[in-house]
Amino acid sequence: MGRKFIDCRDFPSDVKCTVALSADSEEELVEAAAQHARVVHGHDDTPEFREALRKDMKEGSPPA
Repeated sequence: MGRKFIDCRDFPSDVKCTVALSADSEEELVEAAAQHARVVHGHDDTPEFREALRKDMKEGSPPA
C-alpha cells in the first residue's frame, strides 16, 4: 500500500485551513483526519464521516 493524504485546501471553509495530513496506513490517516476535523472544523466523528474521509483520500503525498 502506498502513501495516502487528505488536504484541507481541497475543502474551502471559514477557517481557511491549509493542513495536509498523510500516512502509510489508511486507518492511521482516517484517525488523524477525523481528530483534526472534529477539533479544528467542528465536524461530528461518525462512521459516515469517516467513510467520507476514506473517499476523499488521494494516493501519494500532498503538494507543497
